[in-house]
Amino acid sequence: MYAIIQTGGKQYRVSPGDMLRVERLPGERGDEVTLDQVLLVADGQDIRVGQPLVADAKVTGQILRQGKAKKILVFKKKRRKNYRRRQGHRQLYTALQIQDILV
Repeated sequence: MYAIIQTGGKQYRVSPGDMLRVERLPGERGDEVTLDQVLLVADGQDIRVGQPLVADAKVTGQILRQGKAKKILVFKKKRRKNYRRRQGHRQLYTALQIQDILV
């Protein structure tokens, strides 16, 4: 059984027991989180596709960690103009363990 969910503007394929990193969600370590934007649910031959969401479908998970990803550097330069800008960014994330897919 698997589902395709949407959170943080991105889509993820999840199954029970999967661990994944998503955009930052509110909550503390160990909290239960419910993701209700389910786009597709597949269970063997039975596939339910939402238009755009599957009605009454939810994915539950547990927060494993709240953290920051590795730093990326954004560097801009224009040649011969003495223009240089450097900026760093660390994206906030939530590590989830998917527990159940409810339909």
